[in-house]
Amino acid sequence: MELFGSSGIRGVALRYLTPALVLDIAKAAGTVWDADRVAVARDTRTTGELFANAAASGLAAVGCDVDRLGVVPTPAVGNYCESAGVPAVLVTASHNPPEFNGIKLVGDDGVELSVDVLERIERRVLDDEYDRADWREAGATTPVEGAVDDYADQLIDAVDREAIADADLTVAVDPGHGAASVASPRIYRELGCEVLTVNATPDGHFPGRDSEPVPENLADLRRLVATSEADVGIAHDGDADRAVFVDEDGEFVDGDTSFAAMADACLNSGDAVVSAVNVSQRLVDVCAANDADLELTPIGATNIITRTRDLHEEGTNVPIAGEGNGGVFFPPYRLSRDGAYIGARFLELLADADGAPVSEVVAPYSDYHFVRANVEYDDDERDEMLSAARAYVETADAEPNTTDGYRLDYGDAWVLVRPSGTEPKIRIYAESADAERAERLAQDMRVAVESGR
Repeated sequence: MELFGSSGIRGVALRYLTPALVLDIAKAAGTVWDADRVAVARDTRTTGELFANAAASGLAAVGCDVDRLGVVPTPAVGNYCESAGVPAVLVTASHNPPEFNGIKLVGDDGVELSVDVLERIERRVLDDEYDRADWREAGATTPVEGAVDDYADQLIDAVDREAIADADLTVAVDPGHGAASVASPRIYRELGCEVLTVNATPDGHFPGRDSEPVPENLADLRRLVATSEADVGIAHDGDADRAVFVDEDGEFVDGDTSFAAMADACLNSGDAVVSAVNVSQRLVDVCAANDADLELTPIGATNIITRTRDLHEEGTNVPIAGEGNGGVFFPPYRLSRDGAYIGARFLELLADADGAPVSEVVAPYSDYHFVRANVEYDDDERDEMLSAARAYVETADAEPNTTDGYRLDYGDAWVLVRPSGTEPKIRIYAESADAERAERLAQDMRVAVESGR
């Protein structure tokens, strides 16, 4: 697809992502959906209101009435869509820096659109082909209150509230000034936890930390956990569809580790897990131990959703899916990532651990060392850099997996190189039980990629 990447459309606001482009995407979506009503929502970014207005205008121009939800977490949008039976245009750039913004499209079942529907919408944009309402058919706009309240109530009812409350947990929450600020602290309090917060004021400038919940951005949360004797820290990205964790000592818990721990708790023989091609060996081992299949897709939520749906139609149970960046799906709950729900499921793990701290709960899944590196490029460098990566892969002593980029498996270690679907970067991932080996694999690949400049 030319417009939609692995997680919708993203770009620098008012440079790549313009009101005119958002207007056209909304008109195309409204045309393909052929819906009477469509919701519009956004995260806390400073350009969010501008683009939400453009989206509402585009939808109204093709005859759709518009429900304006305001600032809400992405999973709350999914909950609203499912309960109201309407699709949505969501203005968000998730974990990207504050100068970015983006568009996600959610169906009336509360799930991000599949690849085939996105392709139909994209084709409408590229062909400039939309329904056109006259002045008598233009849609009306209605502000909607209570979407966050309904979402929080539904989530709380979906987890073991009694067990979590009985565990008497102290939880430190870092919403990163994003959409989780309006939901997650409240949800964990209502689950019976004592809640401490940092960076919890909604602010699209992200003054306390960058939006991506990676170790280098979580110093405030790690310090808060360590100094307050909290049991666990939970951090979200800008639109609150991811959750990562900090243990009782303020140490970051790798997302692949928490994913493996949660998978181990819910898998049975014959189940399947859907993950991306950068899957950790930790999850491979958990699937093998539980006699469960592991299905790999190209990186990105859209691809994982599409494959999970296919497996459900085939009669295969998929209790968990996702990636090691904190974006985990629990399909029996909803086929969408939900940062607050992910956090609540992790609290259930702690409640079942009879007082064991986070570090002990995740210890069985912490054997591998994971390295991630990004190589930025200018537009005219991309193809040559990818060609250099391909040449390196072709000479390697391993069979490449080309599901998405190139993954080389060495038995005890692996390395993956692929272009980002949302930013001008080539991403490199490597993993091994030997930290030096993982670092060396990533560095060798980086040298090869940069030789193509």
